[in-house]
Amino acid sequence: MHHLSTILVALVALLHVWILILEMFLWTKPQGLKAFRNTPEKAALTRVLAANQGLYNGFLAAGLFWSLVHPDPVMAFQLKAFFLGCVIVAALYGALSVSRRILIIQGLPAFIALAITLAFANPYMAVAPVSG
Repeated sequence: MHHLSTILVALVALLHVWILILEMFLWTKPQGLKAFRNTPEKAALTRVLAANQGLYNGFLAAGLFWSLVHPDPVMAFQLKAFFLGCVIVAALYGALSVSRRILIIQGLPAFIALAITLAFANPYMAVAPVSG
């Protein structure tokens, strides 16, 4: 199950890289317009704000990738929990302020990854070997 946690965290990180690309580089292009259900006029007006938002999604992705390569399992777990929690909070805010779709698209994968990580990849829950 530890491998499942790693895979899910990596998928959430990749999702945020894709969101970065959509918001920073494709916001005014057909793919960005379709993804965010935007008009060309509104996209042109909000382009800079979207790029800023994309950068923040990149920071979330970077933190999640960092959690996957950190050599200390306890620190890696803490990084996973922190950055997945940040994604969940951002998704909750986005759902309340912009669209409920954000909760499903960003929040649900992060919540599932966090639940699996807490349940099955938690170094604090590891059972110490019994020596006799």
